[in-house]
Amino acid sequence: MNCGASILAAGASSRLGTPKQLVRLRQETLLYRSIRISKEAGCSPVVVVLGAFEDQIRRQCNLQDTVVVSHAEWADGMGTSLARGIEAFDSVTGTVVMTCDMPAVTATHLVALQATGEVTASRYAERRGVPAYFPYAVFPELLKIRGDAGARDLLRSAAFVE
Repeated sequence: MNCGASILAAGASSRLGTPKQLVRLRQETLLYRSIRISKEAGCSPVVVVLGAFEDQIRRQCNLQDTVVVSHAEWADGMGTSLARGIEAFDSVTGTVVMTCDMPAVTATHLVALQATGEVTASRYAERRGVPAYFPYAVFPELLKIRGDAGARDLLRSAAFVE
């Protein structure tokens, strides 16, 4: 079985004022960069959760070879987007969960997260967060998450990769 990737890209980018999913860094959108990095890390399938700006993102971003999940309740918080992404997996050993707005993330980092085989967070600025790896065994917990906290409680005491 493979490790999947779940890319959370449903938000409205209200502080930025334009869809951050479509912001270009070099010659690619931030969303496409996240997809590419996930694939380079060996993740399959790559699930992309869309909500706000979905039609515009579908028109302007290369979503080829991904599983796109529409999330009408995206405004209910990142937790619901996370749960929608998890619902899309059939048979995976686990998933890397990431957002589409972290351009410093590398495929090497995603591979290191997966290598532990246990819930593993990224750590930056003395805090744990995404990207993070979740083994299949915790999917039932991820499916229950609601609100803006996402998987924060699961990651609070998790192993981490700097």
